[in-house]
Amino acid sequence: MNTTNKLKEKIGVTVSILLIARLGIFIPVPGIDHNALQNSFTQNSIINFLNIFSGGGFSIIGLFALGIVPYINSSIVMQLLAKVIPKIENWQRKKEKMVRKKIMQITRYLTLVWAIIQSFGISLWIKPYVFAWSYSFTLNCIITLTTGSMIIMWFSEIITELGLGNGPSLLIFQNIISGIPKNLQNHDLNMYSNQNIISLIIAAIFLITMLVITVLIQESTRKINIVSARQLSKISELNPQSYIPLKLNQGGVMPIVFASAAMTLPLYIYNNSQGSTTNIAIHSFLPGGFFYLPIYCLLIIAFSYFYSSLILNPQDIAKNLKKMGASIPNIRPGLDTEKYLEKILYKLTLLGSIFLFFIALVPSIISNITHVSTLRGLGATSLLILVGVAIDTAKQLQTYIISQQYDNIME
Repeated sequence: MNTTNKLKEKIGVTVSILLIARLGIFIPVPGIDHNALQNSFTQNSIINFLNIFSGGGFSIIGLFALGIVPYINSSIVMQLLAKVIPKIENWQRKKEKMVRKKIMQITRYLTLVWAIIQSFGISLWIKPYVFAWSYSFTLNCIITLTTGSMIIMWFSEIITELGLGNGPSLLIFQNIISGIPKNLQNHDLNMYSNQNIISLIIAAIFLITMLVITVLIQESTRKINIVSARQLSKISELNPQSYIPLKLNQGGVMPIVFASAAMTLPLYIYNNSQGSTTNIAIHSFLPGGFFYLPIYCLLIIAFSYFYSSLILNPQDIAKNLKKMGASIPNIRPGLDTEKYLEKILYKLTLLGSIFLFFIALVPSIISNITHVSTLRGLGATSLLILVGVAIDTAKQLQTYIISQQYDNIME
Protein backbone atom coordinates (compact mmCIF):
# COMPACT_ATOMS: atom_id res chain seq x y z
CA MET A 1 0.00 0.00 0.00
CA ASN A 2 2.87 2.33 0.85
CA THR A 3 4.45 1.66 -2.56
CA THR A 4 1.17 2.47 -4.31
CA ASN A 5 0.84 5.79 -2.44
CA LYS A 6 4.39 6.83 -3.33
CA LEU A 7 3.83 5.97 -6.97
CA LYS A 8 0.57 7.94 -7.02
CA GLU A 9 2.39 10.88 -5.43
CA LYS A 10 5.12 10.78 -8.08
CA ILE A 11 2.57 10.60 -10.90
CA GLY A 12 0.57 13.43 -9.32
CA VAL A 13 3.63 15.69 -9.09
CA THR A 14 4.58 14.96 -12.69
CA VAL A 15 1.09 15.54 -14.13
CA SER A 16 0.54 18.73 -12.09
CA ILE A 17 3.80 20.32 -13.21
CA LEU A 18 3.25 19.34 -16.84
CA LEU A 19 -0.22 20.92 -16.70
CA ILE A 20 1.11 24.19 -15.19
CA ALA A 21 3.93 24.29 -17.76
CA ARG A 22 1.43 23.87 -20.58
CA LEU A 23 -0.90 26.59 -19.30
CA GLY A 24 2.03 29.02 -18.91
CA ILE A 25 2.68 28.93 -22.66
CA PHE A 26 -0.66 30.70 -23.27
CA ILE A 27 0.08 33.62 -20.90
CA PRO A 28 1.03 36.23 -23.55
CA VAL A 29 3.77 38.81 -23.20
CA PRO A 30 1.93 42.19 -23.16
CA GLY A 31 2.44 44.86 -25.80
CA ILE A 32 2.51 42.51 -28.83
CA ASP A 33 0.02 42.22 -31.69
CA HIS A 34 -0.30 38.44 -31.33
CA ASN A 35 -2.76 38.02 -34.24
CA ALA A 36 -0.40 39.65 -36.72
CA LEU A 37 2.49 37.70 -35.22
CA GLN A 38 0.81 34.31 -35.68
CA ASN A 39 -0.31 35.13 -39.23
CA SER A 40 3.23 36.13 -40.16
CA PHE A 41 4.92 33.09 -38.61
CA THR A 42 2.53 30.45 -39.98
CA GLN A 43 4.67 29.80 -43.05
CA ASN A 44 8.01 30.38 -41.31
CA SER A 45 9.90 27.05 -41.36
CA ILE A 46 12.34 28.13 -38.62
CA ILE A 47 9.50 29.06 -36.24
CA ASN A 48 7.70 25.81 -37.05
CA PHE A 49 10.88 23.89 -36.22
CA LEU A 50 11.35 25.73 -32.89
CA ASN A 51 7.69 25.20 -32.05
CA ILE A 52 8.34 21.46 -31.89
CA PHE A 53 10.20 22.00 -28.61
CA SER A 54 8.16 24.89 -27.24
CA GLY A 55 4.64 23.58 -27.90
CA GLY A 56 3.77 26.57 -30.07
CA GLY A 57 5.40 29.04 -27.68
CA PHE A 58 7.48 30.76 -30.35
CA SER A 59 4.41 31.63 -32.41
CA ILE A 60 2.54 32.86 -29.32
CA ILE A 61 5.46 34.52 -27.43
CA GLY A 62 4.03 33.57 -24.06
CA LEU A 63 5.60 33.35 -20.62
CA PHE A 64 7.14 29.92 -21.27
CA ALA A 65 7.97 30.58 -24.95
CA LEU A 66 11.63 29.59 -24.52
CA GLY A 67 10.62 26.40 -22.76
CA ILE A 68 13.38 23.97 -21.84
CA VAL A 69 15.54 24.91 -24.87
CA PRO A 70 18.04 27.15 -22.97
CA TYR A 71 18.57 24.41 -20.37
CA ILE A 72 19.20 21.78 -23.06
CA ASN A 73 21.61 24.11 -24.85
CA SER A 74 23.47 24.74 -21.59
CA SER A 75 23.76 21.00 -20.93
CA ILE A 76 25.23 20.56 -24.41
CA VAL A 77 27.70 23.39 -23.77
CA MET A 78 28.76 21.68 -20.55
CA GLN A 79 29.44 18.48 -22.48
CA LEU A 80 31.54 20.41 -24.98
CA LEU A 81 33.45 22.18 -22.22
CA ALA A 82 34.21 18.81 -20.63
CA LYS A 83 36.08 17.85 -23.82
CA VAL A 84 38.12 21.07 -23.73
CA ILE A 85 38.62 21.67 -19.99
CA PRO A 86 40.08 18.64 -18.15
CA LYS A 87 38.89 19.92 -14.76
CA ILE A 88 35.23 19.76 -15.81
CA GLU A 89 35.79 16.31 -17.33
CA ASN A 90 37.19 15.11 -13.99
CA TRP A 91 34.14 16.54 -12.23
CA GLN A 92 31.81 14.62 -14.52
CA ARG A 93 33.65 11.35 -13.86
CA LYS A 94 33.30 11.71 -10.10
CA LYS A 95 30.16 10.43 -8.41
CA GLU A 96 30.25 12.61 -5.28
CA LYS A 97 27.08 14.52 -4.50
CA MET A 98 28.91 17.84 -4.02
CA VAL A 99 30.59 17.54 -7.42
CA ARG A 100 27.26 16.86 -9.14
CA LYS A 101 25.78 19.90 -7.42
CA LYS A 102 28.68 22.04 -8.64
CA ILE A 103 28.15 20.90 -12.26
CA MET A 104 24.40 21.48 -11.88
CA GLN A 105 24.99 25.00 -10.57
CA ILE A 106 27.25 25.90 -13.50
CA THR A 107 24.61 24.54 -15.90
CA ARG A 108 21.99 26.75 -14.25
CA TYR A 109 24.15 29.86 -14.65
CA LEU A 110 24.70 28.98 -18.31
CA THR A 111 20.93 28.52 -18.71
CA LEU A 112 20.38 32.01 -17.31
CA VAL A 113 22.91 33.55 -19.72
CA TRP A 114 21.53 31.59 -22.67
CA ALA A 115 17.94 32.58 -21.82
CA ILE A 116 18.91 36.28 -21.64
CA ILE A 117 20.60 36.07 -25.05
CA GLN A 118 17.63 34.31 -26.65
CA SER A 119 15.15 36.70 -25.00
CA PHE A 120 17.06 39.69 -26.33
CA GLY A 121 17.07 38.20 -29.82
CA ILE A 122 13.32 37.56 -29.67
CA SER A 123 12.63 41.12 -28.45
CA LEU A 124 14.41 42.47 -31.55
CA TRP A 125 12.84 39.86 -33.82
CA ILE A 126 9.24 40.75 -32.94
CA LYS A 127 9.84 44.51 -33.20
CA PRO A 128 7.50 44.90 -36.25
CA TYR A 129 4.65 43.34 -34.23
CA VAL A 130 5.01 45.45 -31.08
CA PHE A 131 2.48 48.23 -30.54
CA ALA A 132 5.03 50.63 -28.99
CA TRP A 133 8.53 49.25 -29.20
CA SER A 134 11.07 50.83 -26.83
CA TYR A 135 14.02 49.92 -24.68
CA SER A 136 11.59 49.55 -21.79
CA PHE A 137 9.64 46.91 -23.74
CA THR A 138 12.91 45.11 -24.59
CA LEU A 139 13.86 44.97 -20.92
CA ASN A 140 10.41 43.74 -19.88
CA CYS A 141 10.44 41.10 -22.62
CA ILE A 142 13.89 39.85 -21.58
CA ILE A 143 12.90 39.67 -17.90
CA THR A 144 9.59 37.92 -18.68
CA LEU A 145 10.97 35.27 -21.05
CA THR A 146 14.09 34.65 -18.96
CA THR A 147 12.02 34.22 -15.81
CA GLY A 148 9.73 31.80 -17.62
CA SER A 149 12.72 29.79 -18.85
CA MET A 150 14.19 29.54 -15.33
CA ILE A 151 10.80 28.44 -13.96
CA ILE A 152 10.62 25.70 -16.61
CA MET A 153 14.15 24.59 -15.65
CA TRP A 154 13.03 24.42 -12.01
CA PHE A 155 9.96 22.41 -13.04
CA SER A 156 12.14 19.95 -14.94
CA GLU A 157 14.37 19.42 -11.90
CA ILE A 158 11.34 18.81 -9.66
CA ILE A 159 9.99 16.18 -12.08
CA THR A 160 13.39 14.46 -12.22
CA GLU A 161 13.83 14.43 -8.43
CA LEU A 162 10.28 14.02 -7.09
CA GLY A 163 8.25 12.92 -10.09
CA LEU A 164 8.40 10.12 -12.60
CA GLY A 165 10.72 10.25 -15.60
CA ASN A 166 13.26 12.73 -16.90
CA GLY A 167 11.98 16.29 -16.49
CA PRO A 168 13.39 17.98 -19.64
CA SER A 169 12.43 15.02 -21.83
CA LEU A 170 8.85 14.91 -20.53
CA LEU A 171 8.41 18.66 -21.09
CA ILE A 172 9.49 18.29 -24.73
CA PHE A 173 7.31 15.16 -25.02
CA GLN A 174 4.28 17.15 -23.83
CA ASN A 175 4.95 19.98 -26.29
CA ILE A 176 5.14 17.59 -29.24
CA ILE A 177 1.97 15.74 -28.21
CA SER A 178 0.11 19.05 -27.81
CA GLY A 179 0.93 19.99 -31.41
CA ILE A 180 -0.59 16.86 -32.99
CA PRO A 181 -4.29 17.84 -32.50
CA LYS A 182 -3.58 21.24 -34.05
CA ASN A 183 -2.03 19.60 -37.12
CA LEU A 184 -5.07 17.34 -37.46
CA GLN A 185 -7.41 20.30 -37.03
CA ASN A 186 -5.70 22.25 -39.79
CA HIS A 187 -6.04 19.29 -42.14
CA ASP A 188 -9.36 18.76 -43.88
CA LEU A 189 -10.11 15.06 -43.54
CA ASN A 190 -13.27 15.46 -45.65
CA MET A 191 -11.12 15.86 -48.76
CA TYR A 192 -10.63 12.09 -48.78
CA SER A 193 -13.33 10.27 -50.66
CA ASN A 194 -13.86 6.53 -50.83
CA GLN A 195 -11.47 6.41 -53.77
CA ASN A 196 -8.66 7.74 -51.61
CA ILE A 197 -9.27 5.45 -48.63
CA ILE A 198 -6.55 3.16 -50.00
CA SER A 199 -4.06 6.03 -49.67
CA LEU A 200 -4.99 6.45 -46.01
CA ILE A 201 -4.55 2.72 -45.36
CA ILE A 202 -1.14 2.71 -47.09
CA ALA A 203 -0.09 5.79 -45.12
CA ALA A 204 -1.17 4.12 -41.86
CA ILE A 205 0.84 0.99 -42.71
CA PHE A 206 3.92 3.08 -43.51
CA LEU A 207 3.49 5.05 -40.29
CA ILE A 208 3.27 1.89 -38.18
CA THR A 209 6.31 0.47 -39.97
CA MET A 210 8.25 3.67 -39.30
CA LEU A 211 7.22 3.50 -35.63
CA VAL A 212 8.48 -0.10 -35.36
CA ILE A 213 11.79 0.81 -37.02
CA THR A 214 12.15 3.78 -34.68
CA VAL A 215 11.66 1.56 -31.62
CA LEU A 216 14.19 -0.94 -32.96
CA ILE A 217 16.76 1.80 -33.52
CA GLN A 218 16.22 3.23 -30.04
CA GLU A 219 16.53 -0.18 -28.38
CA SER A 220 19.16 -1.90 -30.56
CA THR A 221 22.48 -2.61 -28.81
CA ARG A 222 25.65 -4.48 -29.65
CA LYS A 223 26.72 -6.64 -26.71
CA ILE A 224 30.48 -6.92 -26.22
CA ASN A 225 31.17 -9.90 -23.95
CA ILE A 226 33.68 -9.38 -21.16
CA VAL A 227 35.44 -11.91 -18.96
CA SER A 228 37.01 -11.43 -15.54
CA ALA A 229 40.47 -12.65 -14.55
CA ARG A 230 38.93 -15.65 -12.76
CA GLN A 231 37.15 -16.77 -15.93
CA LEU A 232 40.14 -16.51 -18.28
CA SER A 233 40.72 -20.25 -18.08
CA LYS A 234 37.04 -20.95 -18.88
CA ILE A 235 36.27 -18.64 -21.80
CA SER A 236 33.85 -21.23 -23.17
CA GLU A 237 31.72 -20.70 -20.06
CA LEU A 238 31.22 -16.95 -20.32
CA ASN A 239 28.53 -15.36 -18.21
CA PRO A 240 25.89 -14.05 -20.67
CA GLN A 241 25.13 -11.22 -18.24
CA SER A 242 28.69 -9.85 -18.42
CA TYR A 243 28.84 -7.56 -21.42
CA ILE A 244 29.26 -3.95 -22.53
CA PRO A 245 26.10 -2.64 -24.25
CA LEU A 246 26.85 -0.28 -27.16
CA LYS A 247 23.72 1.36 -28.53
CA LEU A 248 23.17 1.58 -32.25
CA ASN A 249 22.01 5.18 -31.91
CA GLN A 250 24.19 6.79 -29.24
CA GLY A 251 23.18 10.37 -30.01
CA GLY A 252 19.44 9.75 -29.85
CA VAL A 253 17.45 12.46 -31.60
CA MET A 254 20.09 15.19 -31.36
CA PRO A 255 21.84 14.49 -34.74
CA ILE A 256 18.53 15.00 -36.58
CA VAL A 257 17.71 18.08 -34.47
CA PHE A 258 20.98 19.82 -35.30
CA ALA A 259 20.99 18.69 -38.93
CA SER A 260 17.42 19.96 -39.40
CA ALA A 261 18.31 23.25 -37.71
CA ALA A 262 21.33 23.66 -39.99
CA MET A 263 19.23 22.95 -43.10
CA THR A 264 16.81 25.78 -42.21
CA LEU A 265 19.64 28.30 -42.59
CA PRO A 266 19.68 28.26 -46.44
CA LEU A 267 15.89 28.77 -46.46
CA TYR A 268 16.24 31.74 -44.09
CA ILE A 269 18.94 33.29 -46.32
CA TYR A 270 16.82 32.61 -49.42
CA ASN A 271 13.76 34.34 -47.94
CA ASN A 272 15.74 37.38 -46.79
CA SER A 273 18.11 37.73 -49.74
CA GLN A 274 17.42 40.31 -52.42
CA GLY A 275 20.08 39.25 -54.90
CA SER A 276 18.97 36.96 -57.71
CA THR A 277 22.46 35.42 -58.02
CA THR A 278 22.46 34.48 -54.33
CA ASN A 279 18.99 32.95 -54.58
CA ILE A 280 20.00 30.83 -57.56
CA ALA A 281 23.05 29.51 -55.67
CA ILE A 282 21.08 28.78 -52.50
CA HIS A 283 18.15 27.19 -54.35
CA SER A 284 20.12 23.94 -54.76
CA PHE A 285 20.33 23.60 -50.96
CA LEU A 286 16.58 24.03 -50.37
CA PRO A 287 14.16 21.08 -50.00
CA GLY A 288 13.85 19.52 -53.43
CA GLY A 289 17.20 20.93 -54.53
CA PHE A 290 20.07 18.84 -55.89
CA PHE A 291 22.34 19.21 -52.83
CA TYR A 292 19.65 19.11 -50.13
CA LEU A 293 19.53 15.36 -49.44
CA PRO A 294 23.32 14.71 -49.71
CA ILE A 295 24.11 17.61 -47.35
CA TYR A 296 21.34 16.57 -44.96
CA CYS A 297 22.69 13.00 -44.88
CA LEU A 298 26.28 14.14 -44.29
CA LEU A 299 25.17 16.45 -41.46
CA ILE A 300 23.28 13.64 -39.72
CA ILE A 301 26.33 11.36 -40.00
CA ALA A 302 28.69 14.11 -38.76
CA PHE A 303 26.51 15.01 -35.76
CA SER A 304 26.03 11.30 -34.96
CA TYR A 305 29.80 10.82 -34.73
CA PHE A 306 30.11 14.02 -32.71
CA TYR A 307 27.52 12.98 -30.13
CA SER A 308 28.86 9.46 -29.99
CA SER A 309 32.27 10.85 -29.03
CA LEU A 310 30.64 12.96 -26.29
CA ILE A 311 28.66 10.12 -24.76
CA LEU A 312 31.13 7.23 -24.99
CA ASN A 313 34.90 7.32 -24.70
CA PRO A 314 36.57 3.99 -25.65
CA GLN A 315 39.70 5.02 -23.76
CA ASP A 316 37.75 5.38 -20.50
CA ILE A 317 36.00 2.03 -21.03
CA ALA A 318 39.35 0.30 -21.67
CA LYS A 319 40.85 1.85 -18.50
CA ASN A 320 37.87 0.84 -16.37
CA LEU A 321 38.01 -2.74 -17.65
CA LYS A 322 41.70 -2.92 -16.83
CA LYS A 323 41.09 -1.60 -13.31
CA MET A 324 38.38 -4.21 -12.71
CA GLY A 325 40.61 -7.01 -13.97
CA ALA A 326 38.25 -7.71 -16.86
CA SER A 327 38.86 -7.91 -20.59
CA ILE A 328 37.23 -8.72 -23.91
CA PRO A 329 37.89 -12.33 -25.01
CA ASN A 330 40.82 -12.60 -27.47
CA ILE A 331 41.56 -8.86 -27.11
CA ARG A 332 44.50 -7.60 -25.08
CA PRO A 333 43.71 -5.07 -22.33
CA GLY A 334 44.71 -1.45 -22.78
CA LEU A 335 45.38 0.01 -26.22
CA ASP A 336 44.12 -3.02 -28.17
CA THR A 337 40.82 -2.94 -26.28
CA GLU A 338 40.49 0.79 -26.93
CA LYS A 339 41.07 0.35 -30.69
CA TYR A 340 38.66 -2.60 -30.82
CA LEU A 341 35.87 -0.64 -29.09
CA GLU A 342 36.58 2.41 -31.24
CA LYS A 343 36.26 0.36 -34.43
CA ILE A 344 32.94 -1.17 -33.36
CA LEU A 345 31.62 2.19 -32.19
CA TYR A 346 32.43 3.84 -35.53
CA LYS A 347 30.62 1.08 -37.43
CA LEU A 348 27.56 1.28 -35.17
CA THR A 349 27.46 5.07 -35.45
CA LEU A 350 27.59 4.95 -39.25
CA LEU A 351 24.81 2.34 -39.39
CA GLY A 352 22.70 4.24 -36.85
CA SER A 353 23.11 7.55 -38.68
CA ILE A 354 22.01 5.95 -41.98
CA PHE A 355 18.90 4.61 -40.22
CA LEU A 356 18.24 8.10 -38.83
CA PHE A 357 18.50 9.59 -42.32
CA PHE A 358 16.06 6.97 -43.62
CA ILE A 359 13.56 7.77 -40.84
CA ALA A 360 13.93 11.49 -41.56
CA LEU A 361 12.92 10.90 -45.20
CA VAL A 362 10.01 8.50 -44.61
CA PRO A 363 7.32 11.14 -43.72
CA SER A 364 8.05 13.11 -46.91
CA ILE A 365 8.12 9.94 -49.02
CA ILE A 366 4.78 8.77 -47.61
CA SER A 367 3.21 12.20 -48.14
CA ASN A 368 4.39 12.34 -51.77
CA ILE A 369 3.13 8.81 -52.52
CA THR A 370 -0.20 8.91 -50.68
CA HIS A 371 -0.79 12.71 -50.62
CA VAL A 372 -1.60 12.44 -46.91
CA SER A 373 0.05 15.59 -45.61
CA THR A 374 -0.91 14.99 -41.96
CA LEU A 375 2.17 12.82 -41.64
CA ARG A 376 4.31 15.92 -42.00
CA GLY A 377 3.07 16.96 -38.58
CA LEU A 378 4.70 13.85 -37.14
CA GLY A 379 8.23 14.08 -38.48
CA ALA A 380 11.29 12.01 -37.68
CA THR A 381 12.50 14.34 -34.93
CA SER A 382 9.13 14.28 -33.16
CA LEU A 383 8.72 10.54 -33.56
CA LEU A 384 12.18 9.74 -32.18
CA ILE A 385 11.60 11.96 -29.16
CA LEU A 386 8.16 10.48 -28.46
CA VAL A 387 9.40 6.90 -28.73
CA GLY A 388 12.57 7.53 -26.72
CA VAL A 389 10.84 9.36 -23.86
CA ALA A 390 7.99 6.82 -23.70
CA ILE A 391 10.44 3.91 -23.49
CA ASP A 392 12.64 5.60 -20.87
CA THR A 393 9.66 6.59 -18.70
CA ALA A 394 8.19 3.08 -18.88
CA LYS A 395 11.54 1.58 -17.90
CA GLN A 396 11.88 3.98 -14.97
CA LEU A 397 8.35 3.13 -13.81
CA GLN A 398 9.12 -0.58 -14.02
CA THR A 399 12.44 -0.14 -12.17
CA TYR A 400 10.74 1.87 -9.41
CA ILE A 401 8.04 -0.76 -8.87
CA ILE A 402 10.59 -3.60 -8.78
CA SER A 403 12.87 -1.73 -6.35
CA GLN A 404 9.98 -0.94 -4.02
CA GLN A 405 8.85 -4.59 -4.06
CA TYR A 406 12.42 -5.64 -3.25
CA ASP A 407 12.57 -3.18 -0.33
CA ASN A 408 9.29 -4.54 1.02
CA ILE A 409 10.61 -8.11 0.84
CA MET A 410 13.79 -7.08 2.73
CA GLU A 411 11.71 -5.41 5.43
